[in-house]
Amino acid sequence: MIGRFEKFSFAISEISRYWHKIAADEMDKYGLKGPYAVYFTTMYQYADGLTASQLCELCGRDKSDVSRAIAVMEKKGLVKKESVNQKLYRARLTLTPEGRIAAEHINERAKLAVEFGGKGLSDEHREIFYNALDKISSNLHTLSEDGIPS
Repeated sequence: MIGRFEKFSFAISEISRYWHKIAADEMDKYGLKGPYAVYFTTMYQYADGLTASQLCELCGRDKSDVSRAIAVMEKKGLVKKESVNQKLYRARLTLTPEGRIAAEHINERAKLAVEFGGKGLSDEHREIFYNALDKISSNLHTLSEDGIPS
């Protein structure tokens, strides 16, 4: 019999693996890596733009990942930086018109993938599932900060 730890670990690993493959397949159409999908879906929600620091926080990614992604997306003409007081490190990042079209497409594809992934779940089960994920995530965050008690 598979224990709770093994079942949980395997399920999370499988979900992550499949999600990364789906994202990579979708982002390949733009010549970008799969993890960039989360930047597009996040930036799409902020039409007025946001800073790299805000993008890091919202996406749960570190500054170096975001900086590399923004540089690539900017080079491809999908994102632009608008300096604030001549300081580019605090620049407001916005999607270009081409980037907005790509982000809208990626956002729609992500919605379809999430809907398909949750196929067969009732609204009640979906709510319980997301509440449980939030609680597990919060508990594991605390545990990672404080360590496993003796």
